[in-house]
Amino acid sequence: MPFQIIRNDITKVKADIIVNTANPQPVIGSGTDSAIYNAAGANELLAERKKIGNIKPGEAALTPAFGLSAKYLIHTVGPAWEDGKHGEKDILRSCYENSLKLAAEQNAQSIAFPLIATGVYGFPKDAALDIALSEIGKFLLMHEMTIILVVFGRESFVLSEKIVGSIDAYLDEHQIQVLESEEYKCGKELEIARRRRAAQQYHAGNMPSDGAASYPAAVKPLDQILKVTGDTFQQRLFKLIDASGMDDVTVYKKANIDRKVFSSIKCKPNYKPSKKTAIAFAIALQLDLKTMTELLQCAGIAFSPSDPFDLIISYCSQNGIYDIFEINAILFKYGQPILGE
Repeated sequence: MPFQIIRNDITKVKADIIVNTANPQPVIGSGTDSAIYNAAGANELLAERKKIGNIKPGEAALTPAFGLSAKYLIHTVGPAWEDGKHGEKDILRSCYENSLKLAAEQNAQSIAFPLIATGVYGFPKDAALDIALSEIGKFLLMHEMTIILVVFGRESFVLSEKIVGSIDAYLDEHQIQVLESEEYKCGKELEIARRRRAAQQYHAGNMPSDGAASYPAAVKPLDQILKVTGDTFQQRLFKLIDASGMDDVTVYKKANIDRKVFSSIKCKPNYKPSKKTAIAFAIALQLDLKTMTELLQCAGIAFSPSDPFDLIISYCSQNGIYDIFEINAILFKYGQPILGE
C-alpha cells in the first residue's frame, strides 16, 4: 500500500528513511527530536548533525540513521505557529516537499513521517494533517514509494470539527434507523417463516393449516441461471476505467493501490478483491453510490446499513469526498481499516 497511517512510536518503525522534526540549531530538542536522538545514538547523531549546521524552517537535510531501523534520517525544521498569517502553512508544505524530494534522490522505497510541527511548535493538528495529506498525495501521483504517516496516539490525530460533526451526525442518524427497523424486521422474519412452512406443506402435498393456498415462486433450473452471468469484478473495473478517461497509472495511484497489485488484477480475470481494495477503486473513479454498489456486487461484496466503515464510505460518496488520503484519515480516526492495497 503506497500510503499508510499507523499508530506507533516512530523510532520503532522500519523504513528506508525516517523524518525527524528537528531543531533549527544542531542541538537536541524535545519531543520527537529527543526520542530519535536517544534511539539512534545521541553522540553519533549529534556529531553528524553539527556538520550540517543550522537548518532553516522548511528545509531538509540528510544524515545516517545509526541505531534506528532505517538507512537515513531526514531532519526538517517545521514552523512555529503564531497565527497562520506569517507563512506557517507554506513553510510546513516545504517541509514535506523537500523531505520527499530528498528521499526520491536517495531512491528510497519507504519513508516514515511524524505529523510535523504539531508538538512544541503548536501548529493546529487538523490544519497540519490537511497539509501532510495534500503534499503526500501530490508526490505519490508522480512517484512510486511507500509513505507512512506515524501517529503516536489517536488524540494527536485531529480532523476538522466540521467534518467530525457531520460524520458523527450521519452515523447517529443511521444507527437510529437501524434500531427503528428492528421491530419491522422481526415481523418480516415471522412472515418469511410462515411462508417457508407453507411451501414445505405444499411440496408434501398438504395445504397450509390456515386453509390459505400458498405456492412457491417459479424457480429457474440451475443450468439456466448459470448461463446468465454478469461481468466479473475485473471486467467491470476496466470498463469503468475506460469510461473515466483516466489512464491505468492514475487510477491505481488515486486508489492507493500498489503497482504490482494492479498488475495482478489486470492479469487475473477472476481476481477477487478485498472490500477495501474494491472500494478504493470506486473512490479513485469517483463513482456515485449506486455505481459503487454495482461494482462491489461484481465481487460478491455488499454494504451493511449498520457497519461504521460502510457508513463512512457512503457519507463520503454522497458528499463528494473522493480524495482517498482524506478518506483514509477519516477511517483511521474512527478506528476503521484504511483503503488501498
